[in-house]
Amino acid sequence: MLQRLAHNRKIHVLVATPSGVSGQGGIDRIMGALKQEFERQEIADIDLRLLSSRGPGHVGLSIFYMLGFCARMLAARLDRRADVIHINISVSGSTYRKMMIAACARLLSIPYVLHLHGAQYQTFWKDDHSFMSRRIRALFEHAGRVIVLGGLWRDFVASRAPANDGNIVIVPNATAVPSLAHVGGGDHVHILFLGRIGERKGVPQLGEALERMKHLRGWRATIAGDGEVEPARARSVALGIADRIAFPGWVGPDEVASLIASADILVLPSFAENLPMSVIEGMAAGLAVVATPVGAVEDIITHEQSGLLVPPGDVAALTEALTRLVEDTALRARLGAAAMAVHRERLELAPFVDAICDVWRSVASEARSVKR
Repeated sequence: MLQRLAHNRKIHVLVATPSGVSGQGGIDRIMGALKQEFERQEIADIDLRLLSSRGPGHVGLSIFYMLGFCARMLAARLDRRADVIHINISVSGSTYRKMMIAACARLLSIPYVLHLHGAQYQTFWKDDHSFMSRRIRALFEHAGRVIVLGGLWRDFVASRAPANDGNIVIVPNATAVPSLAHVGGGDHVHILFLGRIGERKGVPQLGEALERMKHLRGWRATIAGDGEVEPARARSVALGIADRIAFPGWVGPDEVASLIASADILVLPSFAENLPMSVIEGMAAGLAVVATPVGAVEDIITHEQSGLLVPPGDVAALTEALTRLVEDTALRARLGAAAMAVHRERLELAPFVDAICDVWRSVASEARSVKR
């Protein structure tokens, strides 16, 4: 950890997060966890404020939240309480709003950190010389630091914004150690999916895989999340497996914790991810994980060692992996224990917060050096 700048004034950090600490999305969840751990550690040299940059309502209202963030940034700058702006960024509207926030930060001479979350950023940020691609490159190249979630994303950003190659930092997502004891599914192996229900997360393929397993006794499944809940439920009826799958819709943190504690297998057959929180939450509880090698998943899951990886869209491979885990108690236990060990070593909240704070300290220190 960097030496705390005890002889200097406190570092004031403003964090742009979509809907604030009460938001339901992945960025809001990880930022909310960061704030809780930050307060638990009682970090004295940093003043941290999380502010909404998009808002919880209709996207048409997001411009007002974005302008509100810029207004608060100006007020903080005038009050000498804005040393670093931490900008969480995803695709489409998120990037356009963050361009404005970053432009305001530069106008006010406040350094900013970009924290890349978008699962589909490789296709969104095109490798061409279009106006938008050049504006995104400038956004990344003017950042004091760019935080990415894994090696694939480091290489991607370096290829698109080579002028800032030396300022790219890998900080994987993290979760707390579960507060509930893991009990599993009991007589029936419990297969759990957590995420937005739809095509990108591979839910249709998961339904087909579970249909191919309906002859297999001793399992049940929960597909939890918002999105295309009713179509997925209707599809389970058509496939003849509705009696074995629960669709609770979106669930809050307490319900997520209960589902994970009662699960044996965490499955996420996505076509695109950055570094999914649900996989990390499953690993934290010692669940056997079945996932696809997309985004930074391979940074934390090693096939046959800490989980099972299947190609995106491959229903046969997904069926085989889930069947193996349902039938083989020892395999579930071995993979779950290895996944938990990876979590305790690399994916806990305390080192995550330390790494983020060190980024803020570095950027603030560099900015102060330039001003001297």
